Amino acid sequence: MVDKKKGQRLSRKEQVLGETTRDDRLAFFSKALVAWFEQNGRDLPWRRTRDPYKILVSEIMLQQTNVDIVIPIYSKFLKRFPTIQTLAKSSIQDVKKITDELGYKRRGEYLHEIAKQIFYEKKGQFPSNLDELLALKGIGRYTAGAILSFAFEKTAAIVDVNVERVLARIFGLWDWEKNAKFEKEIWKLSEAMIENGKNVWTVNQSILDLGATICIAQKPKCPICPMVEICEYYDRKVPKITPLDSFFSS
Repeated sequence: MVDKKKGQRLSRKEQVLGETTRDDRLAFFSKALVAWFEQNGRDLPWRRTRDPYKILVSEIMLQQTNVDIVIPIYSKFLKRFPTIQTLAKSSIQDVKKITDELGYKRRGEYLHEIAKQIFYEKKGQFPSNLDELLALKGIGRYTAGAILSFAFEKTAAIVDVNVERVLARIFGLWDWEKNAKFEKEIWKLSEAMIENGKNVWTVNQSILDLGATICIAQKPKCPICPMVEICEYYDRKVPKITPLDSFFSS
């Protein structure tokens, strides 16, 4: 399609959205993301609860670890330590017997220390604001945002490697130098997606799934991605195969 006024070929996103601002694209992105997730979202055990303790356990275990590996260890851990209290009162050796199966052996220490902080220092009251969560050992900005949005359904942004990759590709930042400016821009995009406070749980879960299953690091599955029409990466970097290409290559 060609812009008759400018005599230039329109990009895919221009054909879909016309002349739009980034806010317009973010709104389209969030809406399409939720619709995709409702049909394709993964059924994961920690998504069936709003218990902040169980969500904390899942997030610490998922750090740098595949979901399929985490699921059985997550279930085993909660069977042995069903509450903050039982975890806080257990020995670190008992905790690590389970968590060390996942590798990255500090995660057991983090979970044990966090449980003691919450149970003894906060009288078992799980923190529900950003600053208090960040004060807990081993909890960074992503994990705090995940707990706030997944347990308390509060408006809190998340950025992990999957979210970063999705946002960088769709909004044309994938070739930026990975520095403080890049990180700030990615967090701004993540915050903008949920700034209206609607569907925060779903939006955040959706983008995690999109990055984990479709917009993967190697060989992204662009043809089945719900964002293909507005994605800068697809528009500029992915080779397009036309019907004629297919005909001549057969």
